[in-house]
Amino acid sequence: MEPAALKVYLVDDEALAVERLRRLLADFSAVEVTGSSIDPATAVRFLNSEAGRSIDVLILDIQMPEMNGFELLSKLERQPFVIFATAYDQHALRAFEANTIDYLLKPIEPRQLQRALRKLATLRPVSIPEWQQNADLPAMLHELAMSLQRGHSEYPQRIASRVGERISFLPLDEISHFIAQDKLTFAIANGKKHCVDQTVSELERRLDPARFLRIHRSALVSIDWILEVNSWFAGRVMLTLKDAHHTQITVARDRVRNLKDRLGI
Repeated sequence: MEPAALKVYLVDDEALAVERLRRLLADFSAVEVTGSSIDPATAVRFLNSEAGRSIDVLILDIQMPEMNGFELLSKLERQPFVIFATAYDQHALRAFEANTIDYLLKPIEPRQLQRALRKLATLRPVSIPEWQQNADLPAMLHELAMSLQRGHSEYPQRIASRVGERISFLPLDEISHFIAQDKLTFAIANGKKHCVDQTVSELERRLDPARFLRIHRSALVSIDWILEVNSWFAGRVMLTLKDAHHTQITVARDRVRNLKDRLGI
């Protein structure tokens, strides 16, 4: 008799990341995705409910606005097994220190996921590790959360672009902006589009905020590439970039104030 499928719950503030993970997990017959959330507070309420107590494994993004992954864990009444998903290499060390079964470095690859699930399969029935039964766990998670908020990572100077099996690296100085189109994310460099396997939200968190500014839910712009800021009626703002095509991008109304503050205008 085959063991029951592992019940998995997904938490990531980026909807596209959740959907991608769902698609990857669909290839594993021994896994059942019982739910997901892009809002950490909603996830906490569910995981503390009677239905949430049946979850075997939580796949959890570490770096999220409002509430990071460690903060979320500190609010749970019962600790499920945790696999951390992170776009930041330095957080992998914290994941290992916390003795999670594994961590998945974003963008998550199928082989990474398979490795983690195979390791977890050897623990059937799933038992909660000793570190998650420690009475000092809430204090430890709180300290990890505060450490994450205080930490300052080294920002990358280039970014990977994948085409099939070929990976090239683009200097960030050459990238005028990132855009999301048709469920893909593109870096625009020298007027050419290069597909990158990260969402705009992930890029916003990963890249130096002194260099890149989110102006729309689907656009992240290099401040150094801004040529002009043009105001329209009703508070609308349009950016013109320094690229050869003088690309124009509309700024979302709720991001205009932040743009002007950052540019000192």
